[in-house]
Amino acid sequence: MDKDNVIVVENLVKEYKMFDSKKDRLFESLIPGYKKHKTFRAMNDVSFTVKKGEILGVLGKNGAGKSTLLKMITGVVTPTSGKLNVNGKISSLLELGAAFNAELTGYENIYQHGQVMGLTNEEIKEKEKEIIEFADIGEHLSQPVKTYSSGMFARLAFACAINVEPDILIVDEVLSVGDMSFQLKCFKKFEEFKKKGKTILFVTHNISDILRNCTRTIIIDAGTKIFDGSVKDGVELYKKIIVGLKPNELKKQNEIEKETEEIEDNVELEDSQFKIIDDPENETWKEHMIQNDKVITYGNGKAEVFDYGIFDEKGHYLSSIENDKDVYLKSRIQFNEDIDSPIFTMTIKDFKGLEMCGTNTLLENVDTGNFKKGDIVEVTFKQKIKLGPGKYTLSFSCTHINSNGELEVLNRKYDALLVEILSTKEVVGFIRLDSNITFEKK
Repeated sequence: MDKDNVIVVENLVKEYKMFDSKKDRLFESLIPGYKKHKTFRAMNDVSFTVKKGEILGVLGKNGAGKSTLLKMITGVVTPTSGKLNVNGKISSLLELGAAFNAELTGYENIYQHGQVMGLTNEEIKEKEKEIIEFADIGEHLSQPVKTYSSGMFARLAFACAINVEPDILIVDEVLSVGDMSFQLKCFKKFEEFKKKGKTILFVTHNISDILRNCTRTIIIDAGTKIFDGSVKDGVELYKKIIVGLKPNELKKQNEIEKETEEIEDNVELEDSQFKIIDDPENETWKEHMIQNDKVITYGNGKAEVFDYGIFDEKGHYLSSIENDKDVYLKSRIQFNEDIDSPIFTMTIKDFKGLEMCGTNTLLENVDTGNFKKGDIVEVTFKQKIKLGPGKYTLSFSCTHINSNGELEVLNRKYDALLVEILSTKEVVGFIRLDSNITFEKK
């Protein structure tokens, strides 16, 4: 095993027996040759390698097999077939408090958890103060864990798991335990691990966390690995999956390339703030914009976002936006089927794919009415975009809540336009704050 490879997964398979009744389960266990079970394959021939220092984001819908995969890596579940090699000590935040004894006090469980993790009592003693301060549950530490609230239990379990200095940290949707103050401590600890170059497997449904923290992502769908590559491309694919598109449908839409060049390397934004051009009826808006040649398009085709642009209050085209002035973000949509109450959206993302801001007619409580096949609508979002100066992408889409209450994507044009946001003053962070500050000398 390569010393830089801390986790190697080869052709991993996990199957479970499924019985229609308890009687069938009992008879099969007692009677040779009696078989009444069906086989459910939770993990299907999955292979990947994680190198030292990588932060791997694992994405997938509920039931996709993410937790099954992580449990096999941590040794909680045994694979049916395949190979799995782990080089280093793992601390898992999968099922907090799995090593706890409810009858023991919190203090006693600190030592029991440490022993399960392979630490000596001397090593646990060195970490004891740090764990107690991190959990911050006060006098409850001397009480049996069975008397704890769910919040106190999670705080102590997280403190124990995060403070054992592992080589590999596995996090599964647990960074949101406790109150806001405790969550802040959790994220700070997580940042410490990143700075130390620890290897981290990070599972969450929060796309922003994946974009901010991970260096690579894989996507699991129905127990199968369907993507392994850049974080931005993985997130865009996952967005399609969570709105109901199947892997075979994604292939038909010329899915995103595995190795994508950064947009920023290929873009030269114009120097002028405004681009003023006459607008003959036979011209489209987007031809006067800085278009992205890697625009991400998908949907079921019941509508099409066929044109879009950015304008000032006089209707002039904009190639860049001042963050203290009103702009008009426009899109044109044609309906290919009758649609009731469509949702019109716009989103602004940074070049890493992180959604900075956005809105839609549903959030703004705008009644869009009904549209017939062949209808064309022109949608305008008028607003100030108070983002910090930099380069961004602008997306437009048309969606719909169907009769089953599910979000239906009619057409999305993600990262359609490239735009630079300018500022007349310095901005701290991501948002421009125009504060009215007063002071009085006493």
